[in-house]
This record gives sequence, C-alpha cells and structure tokens, in this order.
Amino acid sequence: MTKAEPDTEQLIEQASRGDDAARQQLLGRHRDRLRRMVACHLDPRLSARIDPSDVVQEALAAAARELSDYLRERPLPFYPWLRRLAWERLVKLHRRHLHARRRSVTSEEPGALALPDSSVVELARKLVASSTSPSEQLIRQELQERVRAALALLGERDREVLLMRYVEGLSTRETAASLGISEGAVKMRHLRALDALHRLLGEREEEA
Repeated sequence: MTKAEPDTEQLIEQASRGDDAARQQLLGRHRDRLRRMVACHLDPRLSARIDPSDVVQEALAAAARELSDYLRERPLPFYPWLRRLAWERLVKLHRRHLHARRRSVTSEEPGALALPDSSVVELARKLVASSTSPSEQLIRQELQERVRAALALLGERDREVLLMRYVEGLSTRETAASLGISEGAVKMRHLRALDALHRLLGEREEEA
C-alpha cells in the first residue's frame, strides 16, 4: 500500500519546526496550480515572450525567501498566499510590457487584468461539462458557444469568481482569501454570477 503524502497543514507544521524537506515539499506541491492560474490570466500578446512557468518560478523563489515570516504570521491560507505572490508578478509584467493602467496588486480588483478569450472559452467548457453527458456532444458544443457569448457580456467581477471556482478549482475558502472578502461574500457573489449568467442565456435564447 502506498504511503499517503502529508497534506499542506501537516507540512506547514513540520516546516515550522525546522524541517527543511517539508519546506521544499511545501513550496513545490502547488506548482501546477500556480501555472494554471498564470496561464489563465496571461495576455496572449505576452505568450510568445513569457512562459507561465517562469512567472511561477519567480513567485516560488520569493516564497522561499519569505517562508519563515509566513510560517510565523500565517496571514493567509498557504495556497492563496502563494497565488498572491504569483498574481503580483503577473500584474507587474502586464504593466511593464503592455503599459496597463496602474492598480493595486494586493487583491484582484475587477479590470486589473483583462481575461483572455481562451480562458473565457475554457470557463464555458467547464460550466457546460457539469450539465451535459458525454453522449450529448452536439448539444454540449452549441451550449458552450451560447455560454461563451453570455460570459462575454457578464461583469468582470462575476466572471472572475466563476473562473476562480471552475477553471482554477479554488475552494470557497481559497477564493475568499484571494479576493480579501468573507466566505459568505464569495458564496453570494458566486450565486449572483450564476444567476446573471442564466439571465443572459435566457435573453440570448429569446433573441434567437
């Protein structure tokens, strides 16, 4: 029987006691999640020059330098803390290369980064996948296109929370920590976004 890997909280406790192996495992275990987040938000105009893995590596290097302070203070759950370090670097890259308007990078304010079309398509695919079976391929393709068009009309704040939940796979707790709001507020924002999406889908169906 394969021995189960320690979870993040176990590794944090071990790292807090000076376990160097736990520190390294803690920093490396979320690399794929961070890369998915960066890839979701990276402007297509930068994709030829910037590899999401490089952004993640910079964020993890910063995390290694700041890990002792994190372990002492625990300001956020661990993954949202890592994610914020990667987010800060991603926003700075957009500013530097695309001269994006200046905004705070400590939280994900609406409009801080434009959501690439590819991420909207992926979000539509994730949303539709949960509501259709594999045998309904044609229905699924048509519905994905309708959802994609409706997402393009959705407010940035609503679209972002759906992306975080369905594409990045963040839990309610992780989403709350990333956005700097309560878990109750995340649940309300999530439901409001789904309601707005359903309303837009209904309006587009009536127009068709």
